[in-house]
Amino acid sequence: MADTFDLVIIGAGPGGYVCAIRAAQLGLKTALVEKRHALGGTCLNVGCIPSKALLESSELYETARKHSAEHGIVLAEVALDLEAMMARKGGIVKELTDGVAMLMKKNKVTVLTGRGTVIAPGKVSVSGNGGDTEIEAKSICLAMGSEAIELPFLPFDGDRVVSSTEALDFSSVPKRLAVVGGGAGGLELGSVWRRLGAEVTVIEMLPTITPFADKAMAKALQRSLADQGMEFRLESKVTAGKVLKKSVKLTVESAKGEAEELSVDKVLVAVGRRPLAEGTGLENVGVTLDEQGRVAVDGHLRTNVEGIFAIGDLVRGPMLAHKAEEE
Repeated sequence: MADTFDLVIIGAGPGGYVCAIRAAQLGLKTALVEKRHALGGTCLNVGCIPSKALLESSELYETARKHSAEHGIVLAEVALDLEAMMARKGGIVKELTDGVAMLMKKNKVTVLTGRGTVIAPGKVSVSGNGGDTEIEAKSICLAMGSEAIELPFLPFDGDRVVSSTEALDFSSVPKRLAVVGGGAGGLELGSVWRRLGAEVTVIEMLPTITPFADKAMAKALQRSLADQGMEFRLESKVTAGKVLKKSVKLTVESAKGEAEELSVDKVLVAVGRRPLAEGTGLENVGVTLDEQGRVAVDGHLRTNVEGIFAIGDLVRGPMLAHKAEEE
């Protein structure tokens, strides 16, 4: 007989694990399903937290190299130990994800490791290394998050063409890095690798970087990043790309129709994210998606199917951790 819960949450990111804690505090028998072995979702594992750790480390490195003498601190030699920097980042991630696991235990939330799929109203299948487990729930909360969008003509290969996930773990500093997309994620990681020694070119289709931010602030940010050595191709788009043995050749076209070729060691594609709604069994129960592939919800985050809710990157609104937590 399948285990029965008051609430089953699929996805242990900032939306899912906060939902689990609050549900348990309110007296619900709660299960949290997560495909990763570490809780915390994209944000804690391969997003906000590790990127901020590298931002801090790379800033300290650049300060030591270029600005310490201004403060009367004379350093004979500054060397980069990238392995140690990555180890520090990994330690921060582990500390926080272990903390989330402890909170689940403290609040008596049942954690199930595996891929959660809705197979029927009130029923979820969890596929893991130990096979499939079926659980039942009075209510289900969908919190599967999102995934990076790839360019159709230049798919991710995990080596030369990467998403932010792989760009957090380069084993060496690329000599030349192209960042496709001038949003927060691409700029963060672009600035990390620029500080560590890479030649970084940002390619953005719109006239400004961070297009959804205040325009004056976006201009100030661009000036600051340019002063650090980042180059920008605004109102430009990548129209073609070819992965070679030791490089990637990109064709970049401006709004005026002028084309140029860029040869880089790695390409970070940061053109946005899309909801992880496909392959999660929503079609089994008839959950409605909107025209952008997001799960359609009402003002109380209810889907069109009784007893199924959705939060976070799956639904309308900005894909931000604190927004998912609030929902």
